[in-house]
Amino acid sequence: MFSNQYIQQRIHKANSLREEGKNPYKNGLKRSLTNAAFLEKYAYVKGLEEPKDKEKCESIVGRVKLLRLMGKACFIKIEDESAILQAYVSQNELNDEFKSLKKHLEVGDIVLVKGFPFATKTGELSVHALEFYILSKTIVPLPEKFHGLSDIELRYRQRYLDLIVNPSVKDVFKKRSLIVSSVRKFFEMEGFLEVETPMMHPIPGGANARPFITYHNALEIERYLRIAPELYLKRLIVGGFEAVFEINRNFRNEGMDHSHNPEFTMIEFYWAYHTYEDLIELSKRLFDYLLKTLNLPSKIIYNDMEVDFNQTSVISYLDALETIGGISKDILEKEDRLLAYLLEQGIKVEPNLTYGKLLAEAFDHFVEHQLINPTFVTQYPIEISPLARRNDSNPNIADRFELFIAGKEIANGFSELNDPLDQLERFKNQVAEKEKGDEEAQYMDEDYVWALAHGMPPTAGQGIGIDRLVMLLTGAKSIKDVILFPAMRPVKNDFNVESEE
Repeated sequence: MFSNQYIQQRIHKANSLREEGKNPYKNGLKRSLTNAAFLEKYAYVKGLEEPKDKEKCESIVGRVKLLRLMGKACFIKIEDESAILQAYVSQNELNDEFKSLKKHLEVGDIVLVKGFPFATKTGELSVHALEFYILSKTIVPLPEKFHGLSDIELRYRQRYLDLIVNPSVKDVFKKRSLIVSSVRKFFEMEGFLEVETPMMHPIPGGANARPFITYHNALEIERYLRIAPELYLKRLIVGGFEAVFEINRNFRNEGMDHSHNPEFTMIEFYWAYHTYEDLIELSKRLFDYLLKTLNLPSKIIYNDMEVDFNQTSVISYLDALETIGGISKDILEKEDRLLAYLLEQGIKVEPNLTYGKLLAEAFDHFVEHQLINPTFVTQYPIEISPLARRNDSNPNIADRFELFIAGKEIANGFSELNDPLDQLERFKNQVAEKEKGDEEAQYMDEDYVWALAHGMPPTAGQGIGIDRLVMLLTGAKSIKDVILFPAMRPVKNDFNVESEE
């Protein structure tokens, strides 16, 4: 594993430190300031007649990013999470310790420097070392500074290297954390209660997706990693909670691309005595809040597209197919004509698709990618909305919407179906679809129907993909750029160590 000659050289240096009585993995030393705090606190030093303050002494820590040896002195760039700070180390102060440093220190090592603030002749605020310790001897060299870490696969597989070498990557995940905490704060301010529901389900439900299957040894039964928390959250509404949300992982055993990962984060929220129209207004408030919290303008650029949050629109499913997709009403209103049109356009259509699913095929191919500004598409076909409430005026459509931004679905919401008999029939239809070979059709969940039979108030519910939301607000082009450890096919790395996804 560590047979590489450069690694062996570093291992030798670690052993050499031990021979000198030093621990190359020293513990227990504390820093007094972060690098950023040091730079802020001692900025005044640069304005002093003699730019130093020997009365002050601080301990700073971090990884060595640059090392310049110059005879009896050296300059070291040290990076912690907050900033890069320069340290000046001289043989005059450290004597034998300086000689040890010159012999053992390398880029990548993690160190602690204790000393006083001063400014160099070029005006750079630095710490003048009085004590110096190696806290962690790095035995694997970092990628060269100017070549960097450009192999995209390696960046995803060894995210720790990516974070060390590419500071902008760390910034993306700090923004992700801020986005998640801001979403949570928004819903708490709106009066929602955060809850936790099971990650392993006896029956996969809440979405049309293929589940991961596991086995519970104690119960001696199969369990499914959840594809959505929806049915459990709605059980809580039955139980008397009126506004709940959950931010957590979902797992779907399906394909991967730049906007899909089998393990992903969502927020789902349910709001009793409200409708899907209320959710549309709530979603607008959420995005206003996020843009202000992140100090983003109302117009952002994503994948070379300008997204204007001041140009939010609402359009029905059929109107979108006609006015945006360019499909005439005569075609859209007839199942056979729509099927013929799709085939003429070279779209592969699975046999025996229902009218609603044919409309969905048309929408996916001709409309979705054109929805750049925030667009709430409403009145979805009932056949592709098995958990949504049937519209009172038109039983063929659901009181449902999806929010699209920059050509991608960001959110899905609807007025919830709370009629237990209607829900039972829809589950039966889903089971029939599954028996025909539709692996993504939903399972029958009699326990959920039984819960509905105890009375669920009129409720609106919505889900938002957190990963896609982060992509949008950070400008990331791939979902792998906003997930710290995305799913990857296992490979053997250069050190003969099995690397997981």
